[in-house]
Amino acid sequence: MFTGKTLLITGGTGSFGSAVLKRFLNTDIKEIRIFSRDEKKQEDMRIELNNNKVKFYIGDVRDYTSLMFAIEGVDYVFHAAALKQVPSCEFYPMEAVKTNILGTENVLNAAIDGGVRRVIALSSDKAVYPINAMGISKAMMEKLVVAKSRAVSSDRTILCGTRYGNVMASRGSVIPLFVRQIKEGESLTVTDPNMTRFLMSLDDAVDLVLYAFDNAQQGDIFVRKAPACTIRDLAIALKELFQRDNEVKIIGTRHGEKLYETLLTREELSKAEDFGNYYRIVPDGRDLNYNKYFTEGEEQISHIEDYNSHNTIRLGVAEIKDKLLKLDYIQQELAGGSSL
Repeated sequence: MFTGKTLLITGGTGSFGSAVLKRFLNTDIKEIRIFSRDEKKQEDMRIELNNNKVKFYIGDVRDYTSLMFAIEGVDYVFHAAALKQVPSCEFYPMEAVKTNILGTENVLNAAIDGGVRRVIALSSDKAVYPINAMGISKAMMEKLVVAKSRAVSSDRTILCGTRYGNVMASRGSVIPLFVRQIKEGESLTVTDPNMTRFLMSLDDAVDLVLYAFDNAQQGDIFVRKAPACTIRDLAIALKELFQRDNEVKIIGTRHGEKLYETLLTREELSKAEDFGNYYRIVPDGRDLNYNKYFTEGEEQISHIEDYNSHNTIRLGVAEIKDKLLKLDYIQQELAGGSSL
């Protein structure tokens, strides 16, 4: 499906964009466009790749004009540009609104106006029962995708969302923090040892987006199933891999953090389709004629549990170590030796 096609990745210099590039560079795709506002990261990527298939566009999803310039002639869009750090979004919630909500609307409108065939927008488990600005903005992003999908023909542009949990060793996540603290002999700063998080690799995230790309119908949201672990066990696993015995310092839950994350609500699960490794959330076909639905109900909802990081498959320390060892980042850090 990508043969001879042009793909645009917003936020393309991030962890996800780099993983997509790795997956596609040696295929017969015609062109991959990297759209982001960080010229330094683009320059570093350009020098590292030195590949004529990759084109770089400086711009911001907040700026519709820069998007239209980059989207001309594009067949498909992976929308990954976002503000993702929970503390940053808590202190600057309007910045999260401008990028994650209004920026997404710009991407969707530009894609529709430009005749793009498919748009896959990347969301987060933090969008489910959101308690922080980052999660709220991502939840609204999903609502935008579904709402906009009702107004555009599938023959023109298909709009779809994907939702997944923490990507292991992604920029700004806890694993690189723990690794740095271990190698520098510092205490590992654990918020709450009983806190659980889903564990996904970047390859898992790319697989989800490609699965959605192949299977999406208008307004769908696809969710990747994943195992989880406690922060305590993750810290232990990393210490054992690096053969260190750093102290663990409990610092308490940070502003806007949850004890566990949820990937699907019980309400969504009651209507979701199970595809083995994935769930498909089918868009609600209702409209503003509310009176047609007053007598309908879902009795089964009260008997369903949310799908969250507390009740999914829980990995032990040995299993976490096996999963960590599959990450290029961990292999590179282990090979690099101590930075002491």
